[in-house]
Amino acid sequence: MQNKEKHSQAAVLGLQHLLAMYSGSILVPIMIAGALGYSAHELTYLISTDIFMCGVATFLQLQLNKYFGIGLPVVLGVAFQSVAPLIMIGEKHGSGAMFGALIVSGIYVILVSGVFSKVANLFPSIVTGSVITTIGLTLIPVAIGNMGNNADKPTGQSLFLAAITVLIILVVNIFTKGFIKSISILIGLIVGTAIAASMGLVDFSPVAAAPIVHVPTPFYFGVPKFELSSIIMMCIIATVSMVESTGVYLALSDITKEPLDSTRLRNGYRAEGLAVLLGGLFNTFPYTGFSQNVGLV
Repeated sequence: MQNKEKHSQAAVLGLQHLLAMYSGSILVPIMIAGALGYSAHELTYLISTDIFMCGVATFLQLQLNKYFGIGLPVVLGVAFQSVAPLIMIGEKHGSGAMFGALIVSGIYVILVSGVFSKVANLFPSIVTGSVITTIGLTLIPVAIGNMGNNADKPTGQSLFLAAITVLIILVVNIFTKGFIKSISILIGLIVGTAIAASMGLVDFSPVAAAPIVHVPTPFYFGVPKFELSSIIMMCIIATVSMVESTGVYLALSDITKEPLDSTRLRNGYRAEGLAVLLGGLFNTFPYTGFSQNVGLV
């Protein structure tokens, strides 16, 4: 009975992780598809395949073997720092150059993983922490845009819903303990969505119209194009993502009391590089360790 209860709690916590990562994972394809003028059908492909690849990337990272995987509770999601560069590449050179650059940057991460795992030990916590903080600060306009459904500015109604959702999360965090406190974000998401539904702001018709199974297709947007400046740009972004992931790895190592050596760091970077490579092949986006996952863990 006790084991069944633990399994039930683990399932609920897993759902919370999924929902917390989901919004971040779908936002990148929405932003890039909107900037590049993709059709609704193409956007549907991007979102569904991106979610699928996030799962594949996370599964690769959870492994603990001698080739890849850091073996920590890491969730990989789309790297937000890649949005502006990918839009620039897509607008100037087309989708082929965008995904070609991702393929090469994934190979780059795999190749430099051994060297970077040794260099990473030289990064003090203040450096990796500053990188993660800076990325978080740059996402504030994105969050505000989401409050207003990405319109010109948030309305009073949308600000009310955003505020009440945050307030629910804070109240649960402050006044509850144990398991209930650990799922405060899930409770906030569910109650906030229920309030929005009662106000007629939730539309379930796209869910009903969506296919039950969506199969990822390699090179969906055409043959990749390998353009030098685009490749260099995405390799730089991949390096920044590795620094961000280093902070995530070290934080999770501290929380779980799992020691990290250069070999496990190398395998973690390799898994990330493999995920980026697969993202390029299946025409999705680069993946990195989600820092919000650290808070949930």
